[in-house]
Parts: sequence; structure tokens; C-alpha cells
Amino acid sequence: MIIRDQAALLAPIERDLRLDLFRGIGLWMIFLDHIPHDVVAWLTLRNYGFSDAAEFFVFISGYLVGWIYGPIVAGGWFLAALKRLWRRAAELYVAHIMLFLLFTAQIARTARRFDNPMYEHEFNVFNFLAHPDELIGQAILLKYKPVNLDVLPLYITLVFVSPFIVWCLVRRPNLILAASAVLYVLSRWFDWNVASYPPGATWYFNPFCWQFMFVFAAWCGVGEIDKIANWVWSKATMGLAAAWLVFALLIVMTWHIHALEAMIPKWMIKAIYPIDKTDLDMLRFTHFLALAIWVTRFVSRKWKALHTVWLRPVILCGQHSLPIFCLGVFLSFSAHWILTQYTKGVWEQLAVSIAGIVIMIGAAWLLDRADRVPNLFVKVTEVEEPEALVEAAPVAAATVAPASR
Repeated sequence: MIIRDQAALLAPIERDLRLDLFRGIGLWMIFLDHIPHDVVAWLTLRNYGFSDAAEFFVFISGYLVGWIYGPIVAGGWFLAALKRLWRRAAELYVAHIMLFLLFTAQIARTARRFDNPMYEHEFNVFNFLAHPDELIGQAILLKYKPVNLDVLPLYITLVFVSPFIVWCLVRRPNLILAASAVLYVLSRWFDWNVASYPPGATWYFNPFCWQFMFVFAAWCGVGEIDKIANWVWSKATMGLAAAWLVFALLIVMTWHIHALEAMIPKWMIKAIYPIDKTDLDMLRFTHFLALAIWVTRFVSRKWKALHTVWLRPVILCGQHSLPIFCLGVFLSFSAHWILTQYTKGVWEQLAVSIAGIVIMIGAAWLLDRADRVPNLFVKVTEVEEPEALVEAAPVAAATVAPASR
């Protein structure tokens, strides 16, 4: 019986290219959104709704954790899941520290080379350059973070605690989801957050609030969403989701067209503002869910366009999300530097934006080619140790196909 269960876990898992596609789109959006005053950034989601790429990544990550590790934990191999997920968290931590050091060095060199201290202040590295002995310790503790490096500490934290989340979800999924919702409400009510640097500051992505998105996604990943699929994709729910997307679009348009702002009743303005990203405002959460309902309704796993050459570049980026994210951070600052030091013309904005995306695609292609280099495999004939089961999926934290839509 044990051998049969192990075989099921070790069986090849069909890759869901939709997840790679949306993750790649999210990476491109992050790159463009981090370039101030970039005309191409008008193509990103944040200009047409309440949510943005942050919700993309947290939800996809939580879903994959639930889908991949739920069966493993349910099969009695919690330590195997713990080992793999903590290793992944360690990889993310090392990537964050290396990104922090290289990104800070990039900004410092640019500020000195062009005698422009604006970069040091704009990207929150001035204190680090003034007191590196103190702030390197704060950076190691994930308290001090330059601008644009806030999301990885959140992801590290969520992946670190995810084995325990999954262990609870496979036993009492609805109870754990309710507990996560309660923690979300209490953290917003009592302003719970993790201390940051300088003293008095807190994390930009509040983990006590964003855990709700992660846990909800993991709840879907362990199969609970299948139980209410008929209700989720019913005509009534999809109609409500469409109305919510239109409402969000109208509200966001008032941010860009001030004449429209006068048309919004004052009571509504008081009710919806501020739409807080730090504490995952419910408007952002529900907007993402409404968008996900419609996308999953029309973009199936068998969508032929997923296998076309036109979508291959963005899918490749999504399949190598961590290195491409780190590269995108450097490229966004480089684009910002070019536009600041030389010109901010529309054609220049188009050029640096397209060049950055092309470089990201090129890096993803090289990483994909490197993955295709043959490895030395050792055939295992005996029953494997439980801890080795998770190792059969080298990209377990990034690739898997969902059972539902």
C-alpha cells in the first residue's frame, strides 16, 4: 500500500501553463510599475482596478502550496513537506539578501557617479550608506528594506509557515480558513504588523493581513474550491463579479480623470477610502477574486493559445519567476536612471520598457536552456524514504496543474 501511494505522488504532474502565463504577466507588470512616470505602465492592471500583480503572486503561491503539499501531508509525510518548503524559504531568503546587497550597490554607485543623492533618498538606501554596520543587521533580520524589495520578505514568511498551514487545512479546512479570516480582521482592527526599520516603521506588506489571501488560495488548492464550483461559476456569481469589476474600473478612472471624481457621492468616498495595500483592503481582495472568476471561466487548461509561439516568452518568464523578478528589480532602476539622467520622452519610455522586457525574456530563455541540460540520474529500486518523495518534483513550488478550473 505504501509503495502504491508513493507511486501516485511520484507520478508526473501535468504543468498548468496558465499559472506560468499569469505569473509572467505579473513580472512584466511589476517591472513596468516600478518605472516612475512610464507611459507603458498604463497597460498594467493597477490602472484599471483595485488589485495588481501582488495579489497574483500571493494567490498563485498559496494555491500551489496547497495543491502540491496537501496530498503529501495527508499521506502522513509532513516532515517531507516541511523539509522541501523550508528549503524553498531558505532559497528565497538568500535571494533576498543577495538582491538587497547588489541593488543597494547599484543605487550607491549611480548616486556617486552622477553626483545625485536623489537616488539614495528615493529608494531608501541613504541610511544604509550612512550606517552600514547597523543596517546590515537590520537587513538580515528583514527589518530594513529598500524600495521595491518588500514583497520577498512577505513571501519568505508565508512559505516558512506554510507546512503548518497545510497540515491544518487537510484536517479542518473550513475552520482554518475561518481562523485566517479572524486573524485578518483582528490585525486590521488592532493595527498588528511586523516591526521594521527605522523604529516605528512596519512592513509594507503586512503578513498578518496578506496571510488571508495565501490561506484562501491554499484552501482552494487542497480541493475545497471544487466543492462549491457550481456556485462560484454560476450566472449570478459571475454577474456580480462583472458588476464589481466595472465599479472598480469607474472608481480607478476618477484617479486619472478628476472631472469624474465629482460624480462619486461623498458617502461612497468615505466608505471605500483608503484602499490600503499594506493591510490588503477587502476591495483589493474581492476585485482579484472577481477577476479570477472570469479568467478561469474562459481560459481553460486546454486553451490552444498557451502552446503558441506568441505566448511562449511570457510563459518562460513565469516559469523562472524568482530570478526574473530579481532581474526586473535591477532593470526597473536602470530604466528609471536613464529616464531621469537623460530624457523622459514618450519614445524613450517605450524604448527602455521594451528593452527591459526583451532582456527578461532573453534571461528566461537562457534559464530554460540551462534546465534542459541533461542531469545524472540514479535509478532507485528500493522503497524511498518519505522525506525523498517531495524531491521528485524539482520545481514543486512553482509548477503544477490545478484540478479545478
